[in-house]
Amino acid sequence: MSDISITVRPPVGMITLRGDMTALGKATKKVAACALPPMRMSTASDTGRLMWMSPDELMLVCDHSDADRLVADMTQVLGTAFTTVINVSDARQIFDIKGIDTENLLSKLMPVNFDTFAETEVRRTRMAQIPAAIWREGDRWRVMCFRSVALYAEDVLRNAMPVGA
Repeated sequence: MSDISITVRPPVGMITLRGDMTALGKATKKVAACALPPMRMSTASDTGRLMWMSPDELMLVCDHSDADRLVADMTQVLGTAFTTVINVSDARQIFDIKGIDTENLLSKLMPVNFDTFAETEVRRTRMAQIPAAIWREGDRWRVMCFRSVALYAEDVLRNAMPVGA
């Protein structure tokens, strides 16, 4: 019997930040106390987790109730800098996956080498037929996908569980 658990997380705050990385790095440090993460990595503070998503894109994962305020604060700090800050909380779904051999379950669905996956790494990839992002947080993995395909994502994750789980 497997002890792997898959949990659909309640709404989580997610803020997409795009544009000039120098300006974004200063704003996220001031507003969220998160340093600018290196490529494919994340940094964290009491406010949330700041993730590198592409050369001109970051995502701040935070409490859902804080997202609008953080967007307003970042927008104010950024002023006229060439950036965009938007609350995308309602567009995404996050799953928590934990338990023994979770990496084996995920490797059935994602082209990711979990043996070399760093503690603060964030990976944009695909999970079966959909785009997804994955990162580790404590003793669990977090998988993020678009909310429009969340039911499919949950089904794929559950179907990949070991027999008898």
